[in-house]
Amino acid sequence: MVDFREVQLLVKRHPGVPMPEYATEGSVGFDLASNEDIEIPPKAWRIIGTGLFFEIPESYEVQIRSRSGFASRGIIVMNQPGTVDTDYRGEIRVILHNHNTKPWNVRKGNRIAQAVVVPILRAIMVNVETLTPTKRGEKGLGSSGE
Repeated sequence: MVDFREVQLLVKRHPGVPMPEYATEGSVGFDLASNEDIEIPPKAWRIIGTGLFFEIPESYEVQIRSRSGFASRGIIVMNQPGTVDTDYRGEIRVILHNHNTKPWNVRKGNRIAQAVVVPILRAIMVNVETLTPTKRGEKGLGSSGE
């Protein structure tokens, strides 16, 4: 048995929307399902409602991520990981992008993404004139190797 640390997530649901569940004992994310039928045209994106509303504990966020099965077929969460802030109380909606050349049909009840509850740290911004030098320095994209 996996020994996960647990935190309470309050969930409000539209009528008929099932409570999200973890698929397996070792799952880190729980599935989010579509609450509507929608077609995503080729090379386009759509915002899809889940019928779920969360009250996220302070010092946590919920990240919305692609499901591997969808991603392997060219359907991804557009802004992944999408962040749901602790003070947001609206419907959880997922932005799906269809990278294919054919339309993709999503039916009500289809699992479209996964959500992960993540503890967060908040940065204290400190204004400085210089930063500690490193071997890499200001070398940017691709500079750490292939």
